[in-house]
Amino acid sequence: MSTSVKHLTWLPYLTNAAPAACATPAETAKAELANGLANLKNAPAVSLLVDAAMGESWQITKDGDAYTITGGESGLLYGVYRLLMALNAGTALPEGVQKPFYGLRMLNCWDNADGDIERGYSGRSLFFEDGKLDYDPDRIRQLARMLASVGLNVLCINNVNVRNPAHKLIEEEWLPQVAELAALVRPYGIRLMFSIDYAPPMRHGIETADPLDKAVQDWWMEQTALVYKYIPDLAGFLVKADSEHRPGPFTYGRNHADGANMLARALKPHGGKLVWRCFVYNCQQDWRDYQTDRPMAAYQHYTYLDGTFEDNVILQIKHGPFDFQVREPISPMFYAMPKTNLALELQLAQEYTGQQIDIYTMPPMWKELFEQLPAETVMSIAAVTNLGRDDNYTGHPFAAVNLFSYGLFAWDPATDPEEAVRLWARLTYRFDETNET
Repeated sequence: MSTSVKHLTWLPYLTNAAPAACATPAETAKAELANGLANLKNAPAVSLLVDAAMGESWQITKDGDAYTITGGESGLLYGVYRLLMALNAGTALPEGVQKPFYGLRMLNCWDNADGDIERGYSGRSLFFEDGKLDYDPDRIRQLARMLASVGLNVLCINNVNVRNPAHKLIEEEWLPQVAELAALVRPYGIRLMFSIDYAPPMRHGIETADPLDKAVQDWWMEQTALVYKYIPDLAGFLVKADSEHRPGPFTYGRNHADGANMLARALKPHGGKLVWRCFVYNCQQDWRDYQTDRPMAAYQHYTYLDGTFEDNVILQIKHGPFDFQVREPISPMFYAMPKTNLALELQLAQEYTGQQIDIYTMPPMWKELFEQLPAETVMSIAAVTNLGRDDNYTGHPFAAVNLFSYGLFAWDPATDPEEAVRLWARLTYRFDETNET
């Protein structure tokens, strides 16, 4: 990758290619620290200390001019990136143990197997082309480095509108290649997730996808076990069902708890999560129909089911009841399901905010959301990505500020929007206090 392209990410101070020989996040932390310090004048002494019990948490302490970073496997890597950011941007380091607010900090790619990206404004897919997996390992590692540097830890690589042949992501034909992709991002503390179609048993000789049918249940148990044989740390499955022509449990007179729980039980022995999108409505509603309340649809489909979902099910809810609008109220579902695991879904892809031609900085909007929605209302957070195969990953160079800031907000919803934007600008364009305004 050229220097000019590196400059359009927020990591220009890491001049070496993303490490390829590391097997764990702790090894990556050591390599990235050496790379970053080598490019600093008067670099301080920094020591690393692994404390497995800390998991993703980390702490940076200072003794004179020397620093010690302590953290779990992934936490150590996050701490290294945060120290390098502070040293390069001239910002203060946070004090005390830093722990992510959300355990799952997810990116949802809407990439199709033909290489197209739904709502994509940054070129072709980083993962697919011509109906097959097709990726550049160096670019995937650089992407993983970028995501890990802001604390993101789950990457769902394919569109929730699963189109043929993306169903092969969970089948034997593609799994060896997918396992290789998982191995590229694993040393950066990132786990893959797959969007799955609801009805693949019907591709394999079963006449139904009814979640209460034993043959269907058995098929999912066996197929999920096969997936985890290849990718033991898979984060889980993401599902869009009964919406915009997608198959789902409504076809069989079942509700969405029936559908989600069946899949969740297949994932549970492997520690996987079932993330179930709640964007469910009648997409064939006539625009002249003023009686049907589209924004109310998801509320009506789900809230009466509160408390009936398996404990590894997470309902993923768009921030507003309509569809990623710049100005719409918080979805009432967040307040109506206290007994269910919920995730907040945002959109980095600028579908309604300029399609990555116009500049639109999202952090102030997210601050408004969290002023209305207590952060603890949800247990996870997800965002539809603005990524693509363009040299700088996000098309418009300024669109990267939203990807960068999303990572900071996913780690800490109390992040100050102005501070996030200023930090991105300082790192990307090497601004300091004298020339950043």
